[in-house]
Amino acid sequence: MSQHLMLPLAALPFPNIDPVIVQIGPLAVHWYGVGYIVGILFAWWYAKRLVTDKRLWPDGTLPMKPEDLDDFIVWAAIGVVLGGRTGYVLFYDLPRYIAHPLDIFAVWQGGMSFHGGLLGVTLAMTLFSWSRGIRAWSLFDVVAAGVPVGLGLVRVANFINSELWGRPTDVPWAVEFPNGGPFSRHPSQIYEALLEGLVLFLVLRVLTHSRLKLKTPRFVGGAFICGYGLSRIFVEFFREPDQQLGYLLGTNWLTMGMILSTPMVLAGIWAMATAKPVTQPQPA
Repeated sequence: MSQHLMLPLAALPFPNIDPVIVQIGPLAVHWYGVGYIVGILFAWWYAKRLVTDKRLWPDGTLPMKPEDLDDFIVWAAIGVVLGGRTGYVLFYDLPRYIAHPLDIFAVWQGGMSFHGGLLGVTLAMTLFSWSRGIRAWSLFDVVAAGVPVGLGLVRVANFINSELWGRPTDVPWAVEFPNGGPFSRHPSQIYEALLEGLVLFLVLRVLTHSRLKLKTPRFVGGAFICGYGLSRIFVEFFREPDQQLGYLLGTNWLTMGMILSTPMVLAGIWAMATAKPVTQPQPA
């Protein structure tokens, strides 16, 4: 803590944006919720564009109908919300929710885990693809290609909410968050928005449209999982760990985010390394 006291107090002013966009009586619309909704809708719209572009698929054979994605959006929303909330409760603040179980349902207060949301939507994709006779990895690929946009929007909402801020620093772009103590901090939410959102989306766009990797099922999905894991591990070096957890295993650097993201990197590498192009059966 002593080194923190030596940091200059001068920092970029925090843009005091109201986390609530509009409120009518007890009903309030938050930037955080809008980020999730817009992210899900964009991923749905983008996936539909991918599955109608024959140039992207082996021999021009589309892997599913656009109407399948119309139905899947409900499954995806349920998987993201239930998985994200369950993951946060289990991974990040279980003692609190055991003591106050009704708080589990107070999602408007924040508290969503990407890793839990990923598990939830993966389960939803598996069950949905099985029920429709769709190649599961192709569904994973088209959904993953558009997800980074939603990730970026939610990280911007985290910044607006003045939550999940970074560690104290003296970099010129440091921000003094209203609830982050008298310290200039890394705007780690913006780092994540850029890496997990903009950069990862552009990388996947190159893979789908320039390298035509949708013809190789699970490569794009693997690139997404690996890319997110690497981005998250990198940003965790600048992000303040959750107060209730702190640093793990007696270190001053290891966080829960790093532990949960490491298997993602390995799984993504495996998926890309073992992915093989689809070969259509030859006519007899």
